Amino acid sequence: MREPIQFPLDQPELTIDLGGGEIRRTVHPSGLRILTERMPAARSASIGFWVGVGSADEQAVSNDAPGSLGSTHFLEHLLFKGTPSRDAYEIATSFDRIGAEHNALTAKEYTCYYAKVRDADLEHATVVLTDMVANSVLDEKEFETERGVILEELAMAADDLGDVASERLFEEVLRGHALGRPIGGNNETIRDAKRDDVLRHYKEQYDPSTLIVTAAGAVDHDRFVDIVLRELGLADSAQWDLNVDRTPVRRPASTLDWAGTHGAPALVERTSEQVNLMLGTPALRNGDPRRYAYGIMNSVLGGGMSSRLFQEIREKRGLAYTAYSFGASYTDAGLFGMYAGMAPSNAVSVMELAEAELARMADQGITEDELERTLGQVAGSSALALEDSDTRMSRLARAEMTSGEFYDLDMSLERYAAVTNDEIKSMAQSLVAHPLQVVAVGAVEGLGL
Repeated sequence: MREPIQFPLDQPELTIDLGGGEIRRTVHPSGLRILTERMPAARSASIGFWVGVGSADEQAVSNDAPGSLGSTHFLEHLLFKGTPSRDAYEIATSFDRIGAEHNALTAKEYTCYYAKVRDADLEHATVVLTDMVANSVLDEKEFETERGVILEELAMAADDLGDVASERLFEEVLRGHALGRPIGGNNETIRDAKRDDVLRHYKEQYDPSTLIVTAAGAVDHDRFVDIVLRELGLADSAQWDLNVDRTPVRRPASTLDWAGTHGAPALVERTSEQVNLMLGTPALRNGDPRRYAYGIMNSVLGGGMSSRLFQEIREKRGLAYTAYSFGASYTDAGLFGMYAGMAPSNAVSVMELAEAELARMADQGITEDELERTLGQVAGSSALALEDSDTRMSRLARAEMTSGEFYDLDMSLERYAAVTNDEIKSMAQSLVAHPLQVVAVGAVEGLGL
């Protein structure tokens, strides 16, 4: 079994031949890392500016010290609102005039600003993204305007009962940990956010040592590096003060054994014809060697229309339109969950069926047919995803931000193929060893959960 490709932080240049394509990586003395993957015959490229700071890195006010809760999501909005050389309208039209797909996302452990453009427009999009990330002015008037926009965004999310259930599950299972907080903040943190605190957060956290820039598709690495360094003011090495060289920052592996919490069912009454039901428990952190067994277990249990949850709950009994399982892994902790939406009268039955299927997997594992089918599903879906430059661009960033280990498709499939039924049973057993936290949102009165 081949070992993963290493991304050492002290190696300035790295080239990986993919047999047709090529990955290249440059580490600048400032700590900035730039990675590209050239995709032969591509006529477009995806670009991402990844900052290794997410909602879980925010700090609450303590002993009169300023806090930053809500700042990460606020910045995601504000970086589109103007720089010394471009106002918000000019940023918007800069992307629209070239037909770019562009947006940003805030996650629990990182923030990303990205665009997908045709090859001829790669430099233009890179210049605008660099300006946004490095030179935002965080205008006072725009700050107040965007406060209202974010509150409307939170209100919209509150109308999606599936989103409400998901947020509440994280809060309950990861209670007491920053990972349990909602990514976008809440009404209170957004209303209380101060422009000076968000500006301080921006200046402290948005630094070359935390920045990773990735591109995939029709991209020339050397040319792309030249553009990024030029726009960040780092192109002239003779002007770079060696006394302020910085080591690139990678989120450290955690030594925390986060057991999570469990309480009474969390029932949230909302006007609805349905109940959105979630069951969850602590699961694997990033980099856990059991993640391949976990992936197969999750796929067999609730990963598609042939999965056990879908078949038992929807196809055989017609109790719900959809039913699935999912996982989320972070540096300090992870979460495994199961979801279904159903009429209130079916909620107890669905909950019992989901619990029973997880317990059956812990007791019996899976069949050879299920294993074969899942390996085919993983291989097919992974290969199809890698046809997209967005996926390849994101894959580079995630490898660089976390373990510093890069797995190509064949390396990953080798590890999935090596998983045994005993490993899958053991993985399921570790999940059922913890009580499942129940969350229900919707018409929950009198459910009896």
